[in-house]
Amino acid sequence: MSLHSATMPFPARLRTPLRLDPVLLAFATSLLLGGLVIMASASVSVSDDLTGNAFFYVERQAVAAVMGGIAACACLYIPMQFWRSVGPLLLLAALLLLTLVLLPGFGQTVNGSTRWLRVGVMNLQVSEPARLCLLLYTAGYLVRQNKSLREQFSGFLRPMLLLSVACTLLLAEPDFGAAIVLLATVLAMLFVAGARFRDFFLFFSVALVAMGILAVTSQYRLQRLTGFLDPWSDPYDSGFQLTQSLIAIGRGEWFGVGLGGSVQKLFYLPEAHTDFVFAVFAEEFGLLGSLLLIGLFSALLWRIARLAMRAAHAERFYEAYLAVGLGTWLGLQAFINVGVNMGLLPTKGLTLPLISYGRSSLIITMISIGLLLRIHHELETDASAANHRRPSRRGRR
Repeated sequence: MSLHSATMPFPARLRTPLRLDPVLLAFATSLLLGGLVIMASASVSVSDDLTGNAFFYVERQAVAAVMGGIAACACLYIPMQFWRSVGPLLLLAALLLLTLVLLPGFGQTVNGSTRWLRVGVMNLQVSEPARLCLLLYTAGYLVRQNKSLREQFSGFLRPMLLLSVACTLLLAEPDFGAAIVLLATVLAMLFVAGARFRDFFLFFSVALVAMGILAVTSQYRLQRLTGFLDPWSDPYDSGFQLTQSLIAIGRGEWFGVGLGGSVQKLFYLPEAHTDFVFAVFAEEFGLLGSLLLIGLFSALLWRIARLAMRAAHAERFYEAYLAVGLGTWLGLQAFINVGVNMGLLPTKGLTLPLISYGRSSLIITMISIGLLLRIHHELETDASAANHRRPSRRGRR
């Protein structure tokens, strides 16, 4: 974006026409609207049983979608330079949220995990905004310290120390899945920014040993791991959730049983509208529907990757690193969720972005889409300004 437009008053920026990416917006909107339909079908039984209102969860999800849409629209009018300048404050906010949820009297405990803060009328899952804040900070660090990152181990070590603190706080909740996604996303950003392979090798070696120790020393994690390896050995206890998910996916066959026709969501499959909504979708829409959904996610990630490369070519490296981080986060979380539903990965408790029920996840995901659309707008504005400054052939003569 030009210097003039970056410094113009906020009311004037509101009147500036936005140059949105219609393809990215179409993919994200399709997933959002389709997700509301899928989630409504998956939650109707449990919603009616718990509240007496069959559409209780989908109504709350729709309100969250409106809130996320308003927040995303606000992000469209905030220059990316602002997020880069407040990076250190965002880092402090992320660590504060992750710490606050662990303090007695603040965190809300559900199913043995303390991951939520009560904010107004909803519970905020702190790992969601904390992850976004950390990615915004990391993108700025990679621009400021790029030379150090490429040439010195200290340049790689500093973000890893901050990441280790954040992951330790997440594991204390416990939220192993969010810690894995955050770790992998930041490492992808460091790799794209040019971190040395030997630094990666050293960190991966330490991380693998640490994760192995965590898995063996925790009975809860060890039970999840063994249940994933052979769910049919204990189909009524540790393997119950996974076996019911596999039954739902297998029952869908090629074309599914039709929207609303799922049997597994009728109190057989736990968390059918959150972690295992993909299994209900596969049962109702079959293999072809599942491939279409995966294709939509793949198309969204392809568009984000193109945006990152375009920002890098325009030497907007902050925007490029941030787009890489947001795309990696969305793609990895979708991959893990689908993998868990299909029995390819241990249960992690991660939602399917824009599809599963989870108001915190939905709002933060929509804010991320708003940031990506803002990056596209600034790139288009810069390109348009460059074209206007370039003299015509007749003018040059």
